[in-house]
Amino acid sequence: MFNDCFLLPGEPAQFDPTFNGPIKKRGCTDIICCILFMVVILGYIGVGMLAWLYGDPRHVLFPRNSTGWFCGNGPNKDKPHLFYFDILKCASSANVLVATLSGLQCPTTQICVKECPSTFWAVSPLDYIPGKLAKDVFNQSLCVPSLDLQKTNLSVSEIVNKELCPFFSIPTTSGEEKSLIIHEVRLRKIKKRRILHGLVIAMLVSLLFLLLLRFIAPVMIWLIIIGLLASGAYGIWHCYWEYANYKQQSASITNVGFTTNFQTYLHVQETWLAILIILCVVEAIILLTLIFLRTRILIAIALIQESSRAIGHMMSSLAFPLVTFALLLVCVSYWGATAIYLATSGQPIYKVVPLNHSYGGCTSITGNVTCDPQTFNSSDYPECPTASCIFINYNEEGLFQKNMFNLQIYNAIAFLWCVNFVIAVGQCTLAGAFASYYWAFSKPDDIPMFPVGASFMRTLRYHVGSLAFGSLILTVVQVVRIILEYIDHKTRSAQNPCARFVLCCLKCCFWCLEKFIKFINRNAYIMIAIYGKNFCVSAKNAFSLLMRNIIRVVVLDKVTDVLLFFGKLLVVGGVGVLSFFFFSGRIKLPGDTFRSETLNYYWMPIITVVFGSYLIAHGFFSVYNMCVDTLFLCFLEDLERNDGSLQKPYFMSTNLMKILNKSNKQAK
Repeated sequence: MFNDCFLLPGEPAQFDPTFNGPIKKRGCTDIICCILFMVVILGYIGVGMLAWLYGDPRHVLFPRNSTGWFCGNGPNKDKPHLFYFDILKCASSANVLVATLSGLQCPTTQICVKECPSTFWAVSPLDYIPGKLAKDVFNQSLCVPSLDLQKTNLSVSEIVNKELCPFFSIPTTSGEEKSLIIHEVRLRKIKKRRILHGLVIAMLVSLLFLLLLRFIAPVMIWLIIIGLLASGAYGIWHCYWEYANYKQQSASITNVGFTTNFQTYLHVQETWLAILIILCVVEAIILLTLIFLRTRILIAIALIQESSRAIGHMMSSLAFPLVTFALLLVCVSYWGATAIYLATSGQPIYKVVPLNHSYGGCTSITGNVTCDPQTFNSSDYPECPTASCIFINYNEEGLFQKNMFNLQIYNAIAFLWCVNFVIAVGQCTLAGAFASYYWAFSKPDDIPMFPVGASFMRTLRYHVGSLAFGSLILTVVQVVRIILEYIDHKTRSAQNPCARFVLCCLKCCFWCLEKFIKFINRNAYIMIAIYGKNFCVSAKNAFSLLMRNIIRVVVLDKVTDVLLFFGKLLVVGGVGVLSFFFFSGRIKLPGDTFRSETLNYYWMPIITVVFGSYLIAHGFFSVYNMCVDTLFLCFLEDLERNDGSLQKPYFMSTNLMKILNKSNKQAK
């Protein structure tokens, strides 16, 4: 059998009579990188502990009133809403004092309330008449808690000037809207059940598609190929028809000249002639590829069928993505919690600010005096009765606060490394399990018990360092891409065409580099799972093996990609269409008492179902793709190691040997 490329990088694998699958006796690999990864993880835990000690996520989860208390938490647990006395001050861009202080809090009194106002109300001029009782004008629930309208001696004007009660309120929700909200809550429960139904259907369809691949993979692949050729033939015929039509009309490009309206070029014969030539060349290339590479396409089909058999013998591999997903969820949750705690680790700074400058003494208050909103008393400033304690920013003093940006960077980099490591563990585990299937001479009798669990334990015991090494390389490339995106975002308006071109080239190059690193890492993890060597040696051996069979690699990769893309498209598209009919009310479930018109904003649950279906399909098909890649590398090594003799029999399936005109000699 001839080799697939002219260059032969690396020496072919040699026969080893003791080799019968993933090596059992192995040692720890890439120990230095393992230690570095553990140090980073310990530092990551330390950062999380410091953020937990100094941070307070209530700053971003709950609103705060003017006294610094949180609404919906603590003493105001039954008062979740924040009410602004004068909401117009929040939108005023002419508030010079607030602009100078760069404050984040609106310069008006704010209190926590159970319910927002449901009607429009304002203090009328008649309410300012002397002798008018405050309890007859204001609503106690909308005044500051320290003011008792039943006992106060303050006049209406004094209460308004000191912002102890609002002088107007705007309706936020009405009684009718409240009933609609209750109704909407009931509808959301129905939508949630339908979303779960859609995700279950996506899982079942994914399993069904993988099951069908075991029996009708050749039919599906050839249907796709025939459909592609038929589409190309129709395109050629249509272009020829358009070309002949415009040729009769003498519609030439010389009559049009140069124009920026590209639709014009579709009405000249030269455009359709050019498209016709291109389609003919592409169609010819596809036909020649099928003629000369038909054997390799058959190998790809056989490997896909063999992958279905492997997954059928170890169904636990389909559940392993749940473990990967759970670990990724832990990484994302830890990163998000740490980021929030770090962002709120500084103590809030409050300063004395006048809410109303109508008093002459208020001009002496410039917002330089710090205060505590929970103990602040405006009576301490008799020259300015409207003085209030306003939030300005968070404290940035101290070693921990000064390094907040660096800690957030550390949090992001450690997060990327952990995510890539978790994905690497999943790939290496599945590769070890599927390799044990291929190198079992008598299937399924020689397949070890619990292959997925055994591979998972081997991976964690011996190869944390190697997986961390590969993950670190990928993380560095991803960090560079993020930096380039950040630079592009910040300098987009100031860039000249030359700078934009250079930056675009850099982004494209690093995108390609990331894809290449993922490809190398994936195959290196397969070699690590089988032979237990370090990352560099495994990556070199995998790359050399693939380069010695480059044409097979390209054909198999494209055939597998097309088939898996078709499968994902079938699952996601089918479930998406079905969910559209359900959520739009065109199909009713038994016991559904709501009219379709009441299901407002049904596109959001449809998008949720489609996105969830994609994740489920991706999880199942990623297992399948990993199985194909693992069996392919094992197949290539099987061809190099063995020759079908009694001493060196092939481990591949009978179908693969039949395609290659190979066979194992039988003992007489």
